[in-house]
This record gives sequence, C-alpha cells and structure tokens, in this order.
Amino acid sequence: MKHTDQKRALCLLLYSLTAAAAWLCVRGVELEKYAAASAFDPKPIESVEALLDYERQKESASAERAGVRQPVIDVSLLEKDRIYEISGEDYETLLKIVEAEAGSEDEEGKLLVANVVLNRVKSDDFPDTVTEVVYQRDGGVAQFSPAADGSLSEVEAGAVSRETVSAVCRALQGEDNSRGALYFAARSAADAENMRWFDTHLTRLFAYGGHEFFS
Repeated sequence: MKHTDQKRALCLLLYSLTAAAAWLCVRGVELEKYAAASAFDPKPIESVEALLDYERQKESASAERAGVRQPVIDVSLLEKDRIYEISGEDYETLLKIVEAEAGSEDEEGKLLVANVVLNRVKSDDFPDTVTEVVYQRDGGVAQFSPAADGSLSEVEAGAVSRETVSAVCRALQGEDNSRGALYFAARSAADAENMRWFDTHLTRLFAYGGHEFFS
C-alpha cells in the first residue's frame, strides 16, 4: 500500500510539472505574439519620415519571417532620387489624394492619378504646388472631389497602402504613363453634366481601370 501511495504521489507530481511546463510554453507563445503585434501592427503615422520608417520596418519584418534577405516589396523605391522636389506637406497631400481617388485601383491606376497631379504642378495653367493643385477651386468648383467632400482629410497617413506609397514614389522619380493627362474622371460615378463638360471641352486620351484620362 505504501508503495502504491508513493507511485500515485509521483504521478501527481509529474502531472503537475507537465501542466506547469505546458502553461509556460503557451504563455511564452502568447507573449511572443503580443510582442510581434506590438512591434509591427499599423499605428497612426504623423509624418512622411515616420511613414517611410514604418514601411522599412514592416518590410524588414516580413523578410525576416519569410527567411529571405531582401524585402518582399522593393523598399529602395522609397530611397531613390526624386525628379520632383516637393515639401513634406505636398508629399503627404499627394499620398492622400492618390489613396482617396484611386484606393480601389491597382498600382498602375494609382501611378496615373499621381501623374495627373504632378502634370498640373508643371503646367502654367495650374498652381505650382501639389497642395495648391489638390485644393484648387476653379470658378468655385473643386478640382478633386475628395478635397470638396472632406474625404481627403479623413485619409490617415497610416491608412495609406503600400501600393500608393510605391506609386507616388515612382511618379516622383519621373515615371509617367499619363501621356500628359491633366484631367481624369470616373464616368460611372460622375455627374452627367460634369462628364458632358469633359467630353466637349477636353481631348480623351485613354481609359485605365475605373478612370478616363483627358488633356
């Protein structure tokens, strides 16, 4: 009987140790997940520099988890020389207007919207900065609907997609597939009278995604 009691006590001890080890293991995994989430979950980004730092950290983390040396996305796009020299405010405005106007488009569609904004900056017929172009009103009419309806101000820097960042950087480096377009419109969502103005006063160049582009 004494031998049986000793075996039972030993089994209980081993069970307790196993349960404790399992709890510590699970807790360790939870802590690791929490640490990873805390380090790399998207957070509000208040400046261009912070956005670029966040993109670099995120891609480095993705590369480490995938076991590769190079980032999954070519973050060097963020670091190349820019053809256009614009202020931090203009850069953030460009990111936001591209996200607001072309958030559902692919990267090429986003690039084209960025091209149109920069084409206007270069043109003598429009203001000289991105921010002035985006918020311009011609005869009281806003040139970009997100600037008029308030949706532009609702775009948080941290909510800007990686495709938008990449497209904007490509545009600032001089990549331009817009054929000189100064206007674009989404016919399916536009007011019929506004589209008549586009069709009668402008030259239609091409369509891509949900947008038509004009000069």
